[in-house]
Amino acid sequence: MSVATVVPRRARSPRSGLRRGESLAGWVFTAPVLIILGVFLLIPVLMALWVSVSDWGGRGSPLSPRVSFVGLENYAAITTDGGLKTRDFGISLRNNAWYVLLVVPLQTALALFLAVLVNRAILRGRGFFRTAYYFPSVTSSVAITVLWLFLFSATGVVNEILSWVGINGPVWFRDPRGIVHILLGVFGVDSPPAALVSGGFLGVAWWGWIAGPSVAMSAFILMAIFTTSGTFMLLFLAGLQNIGGDVDEAAMMDGANGWQRFWRVTLPQLRPTLFTVLTLGLIGCWQMFEQVYTGTKGGPGKTTLTPAYLSYQSAFTNQDWGEGAAIAFILFGIIVILTIFQRWVLRDRPVSRRRIRQYEVRSTPAPPASGRPPKDFATADAGRPPGKEADS
Repeated sequence: MSVATVVPRRARSPRSGLRRGESLAGWVFTAPVLIILGVFLLIPVLMALWVSVSDWGGRGSPLSPRVSFVGLENYAAITTDGGLKTRDFGISLRNNAWYVLLVVPLQTALALFLAVLVNRAILRGRGFFRTAYYFPSVTSSVAITVLWLFLFSATGVVNEILSWVGINGPVWFRDPRGIVHILLGVFGVDSPPAALVSGGFLGVAWWGWIAGPSVAMSAFILMAIFTTSGTFMLLFLAGLQNIGGDVDEAAMMDGANGWQRFWRVTLPQLRPTLFTVLTLGLIGCWQMFEQVYTGTKGGPGKTTLTPAYLSYQSAFTNQDWGEGAAIAFILFGIIVILTIFQRWVLRDRPVSRRRIRQYEVRSTPAPPASGRPPKDFATADAGRPPGKEADS
């Protein structure tokens, strides 16, 4: 008879259920990353937050005793004072808002269309098209901006192509007119209503807020759609390839056409991917900087000025470090709020009781024409002598 050896069980953490040694090893392995993030991310963010509420002038350490706490003065200078700084901040928000409003939906729709197109089995050379669509995303944004300046110049390729169809193209990066104002002028609305001129927000009249993106900013919008759609196409393509074909086949058997299968079956299963694409597009559009820095410096007429470039200009050009940091944190707050709102819109909603009742009615079998319940043949035949069938 063998004696069983009792092996003592190792102690586990009451909260996580992990062994103490595993928990310690996890902290050891993650400590280098946490230290790097703390030194190069958390500490600079906290120092920038201090700069936004102090009078630091850019010389010496922001933590020196000579730097004083000024509270929200830097934030008030760009939001409530009503001077040139407030107006510049309002103009930058107006420009960037129109940029986001047009770029995010268009690049998402184009990326989804390309992903559906490339995902089709009948398409030949899918690898080539995936590479071709993604190639602009890995190209330097500075190089693409320089190319865009050449293409959209007064004598560039774009205006040359427009001249073939009888259109006299504008001087793209020197035209400060808003496209909404241009369209209203076509319909005879040349002067703004008094109500849109008297009121405003952040030093910009309501007529200026509805001006739309300028002609120069429209060129940047086209460039953003061209350069980012390839990256988001790969995300949608990965999501499409993870969707099983059985659900689509079941919808096809139920008589759904191609559009109904895409709208009712495929797109709801792409909701996590859609949220990722919209979030990345939203963050990237609000952080627009290198195109303006390389191309227009905020011109013409400040119609390509963005909050990110204004923050850089305030801090590094005008030496208003506190105001530059304040603009950056306001921009951070805008991105966080819009991301939370976007997640709320795309959340999983519970099925309503009315729709549940519709499903129950559809799934309930119809009674027989005679009004009698169907026979349970297994029960009816029970106990019957073999060789005899039940009466119909």
